[in-house]
Amino acid sequence: MMALPKKILAIVLAGGEGSRLRPLTLSHAKPALPFGGNFRLVDFVLSNLVNSGINSIYLMAQYKPESLIRHVNSNWDIASGGQEGFVRVVLPQPGQGGAFRGTADAVYQNLALIEQHAPDIVAVFAADHVYRMDVRQMVQFHYERDADVTVAATQVPIELASSFGVITAGHKGEVLDFQEKPEAPIGIPSCPERAFASMGNYLFDTDVLVEALELAARRDETDFGRHLLPRLIHSHQVHAYDFSENSVPGTKPHEEPAYWRDVGTLEAYLDAHHDVAGSMPRFNLHNPHWPVLPALTARYALDASHGRSNHWMRSKTVGNQHPVGRVFSAEFDTMPVGRA
Repeated sequence: MMALPKKILAIVLAGGEGSRLRPLTLSHAKPALPFGGNFRLVDFVLSNLVNSGINSIYLMAQYKPESLIRHVNSNWDIASGGQEGFVRVVLPQPGQGGAFRGTADAVYQNLALIEQHAPDIVAVFAADHVYRMDVRQMVQFHYERDADVTVAATQVPIELASSFGVITAGHKGEVLDFQEKPEAPIGIPSCPERAFASMGNYLFDTDVLVEALELAARRDETDFGRHLLPRLIHSHQVHAYDFSENSVPGTKPHEEPAYWRDVGTLEAYLDAHHDVAGSMPRFNLHNPHWPVLPALTARYALDASHGRSNHWMRSKTVGNQHPVGRVFSAEFDTMPVGRA
């Protein structure tokens, strides 16, 4: 697999309330919900990014962020494990617009972070899905298609498609139409009982993203799926990356290929837990070749494979919170409850 050719900054959208998951989300943001015993939902996207060599990561949080911050600070201090990079939680700043009004607005309010890092590509990913993904393969597709924007997409049953952004794509992956949560979704021509749905994972050339966000702010537009993507397909090269073509090492023959679940409802959350249970699960949580971090089994396996001490893997006991503006460094472990 290709090495990442240019500098990539990841922004993970972790501010969702998850109202359809109540009562589980009465005290926690959806990305902070536990999954599979040893994980939080946010661990899947963070593991995919870090395993793909993308180590500069900001998480945009908003709704009940305390448990998410504690989890990230205790378990995702990747710099202390000998790797370059960081995982940091970012909260809304009163002086920069206040509460995030949507996915695009969250990134717009933090354009200064993008300018500070000056990446070639910004990966804007969702925080609350269960899956494995080698992001490098999506980056390679982005370059091969000379795309300005690439949207990761997967097939979903047509009866569920109204919960997603639905894509119509050409034979080379070019996005011809994008409808956010349509009442009457359009099926795939060759398989009308299924629709091609956005996974909420995007790659943007940085200048395209900045320009699109600045225009959206002037037009009081706040959301990637409802506002930016439907407009960008008419002015830029927007392509859909077919997630079914993504290959991750260590996948067992009995596993469902390109497994991806949006666990946005109690039923879906429970079904996904069934998928990881048993001796031959649809999705194996314990793949040492593509570990989901930071569960203890995966952490110690990673530690042993690199022959180093496990001080990244151990939960920290440092108790001093050190906010820099509203960016919280993962070097510290606690946050005063009630501060949002």
